[in-house]
Amino acid sequence: MNEAMLITIQDNCPYCGSNLELAVDTSAGSQEYIEDCEVCCAPISVAIQVGMNGELVAAEMKRDSD
Repeated sequence: MNEAMLITIQDNCPYCGSNLELAVDTSAGSQEYIEDCEVCCAPISVAIQVGMNGELVAAEMKRDSD
């Protein structure tokens, strides 16, 4: 069983440019999900890649393709 590992990632909203901080749980492995911007409420696609040892390898925030 993996222990929860919260890591904070920072980037700018791809819609309004506001600075965003998100806490991601790397114990769940690589994942992609939608998170709404706290400022403009636009849907942001968040993708994280997690390595074999649970370390964050890459994180990306981009416009949702829907």
